[in-house]
Amino acid sequence: MSNPTQLDRYKALLNFIDKKFKENISIQDIEDVSFYSYRNINRIFLSLHHETIGKYIKRIKLEKAAQYLKFSDTQIADIALEIGYSDLAAFSKAFKNQFNCSPSQFREAQEIKQQLIKNAISENAKTFEPQLTFEIEELPGLDIVYLTYQGSFEDLGAIKKVWDQLLKFASRKNLIDDHSIFLAEVLDDNEITDQLHCRYNAAMVLESPLSFTPKGLFRTKTIPPQKYAKFLHKGSHEDSLITYDYIYSHWMSDIQLELEDKPTLEFFLNDDANTPPNELLTEIYIPIK
Repeated sequence: MSNPTQLDRYKALLNFIDKKFKENISIQDIEDVSFYSYRNINRIFLSLHHETIGKYIKRIKLEKAAQYLKFSDTQIADIALEIGYSDLAAFSKAFKNQFNCSPSQFREAQEIKQQLIKNAISENAKTFEPQLTFEIEELPGLDIVYLTYQGSFEDLGAIKKVWDQLLKFASRKNLIDDHSIFLAEVLDDNEITDQLHCRYNAAMVLESPLSFTPKGLFRTKTIPPQKYAKFLHKGSHEDSLITYDYIYSHWMSDIQLELEDKPTLEFFLNDDANTPPNELLTEIYIPIK
């Protein structure tokens, strides 16, 4: 879709929903943000996002609930209220329709899975389990320009194409210099969100605000200041999934920090174009309270 007005209104609506999805978003809210009738903006949203506005909002609500169940001990009734369900029975029904199990069954299955992963890592260690080291770091607010990838996190070829688009855009606009910082914002958990809908923002930090409005699907935003647990992954991007398994399987029992409901960040310390895969360094920032 090449109509810039439609793209701008779609981006404005997407930004609004991503910030307000836990609340009760009305048709009037959507029309006020998009400056279109609900019918028209829903058609645009469907063509670009491959699902209707209503289905998108419901899905990300329930996926957020699943993240709370997986990574916290918050009561199920409180989780339902947090994502906008005042009726626990309605929440449980919607959750079961989405994940084919009740919220309590989902939480129990995640606890068992994390313990199995932890046991497998221990058994595979040749002599001893490596020390899980991390640093606590507070990052300031970061202004970024980014392009969203949607699909399987294992499809590295498709992710690379998104990065190539971002780099071409940044180069064309003279945004890249020797001090440029590139990062990924991981918005979804691939064990909760299906492969078609996992989101990943390929981004670069802006040293100063843009003097122009990005065209197409490029967007800008500010990542607010946040405290993180910072881990270092050495190796290929594919192997980072193993690092994540290791981190999260130890999170509850060993790390004992409370997760914050914000995206995970990955900072790339070297260029994979001229660095062997086993020498790549990625800093993984997991948001904490």
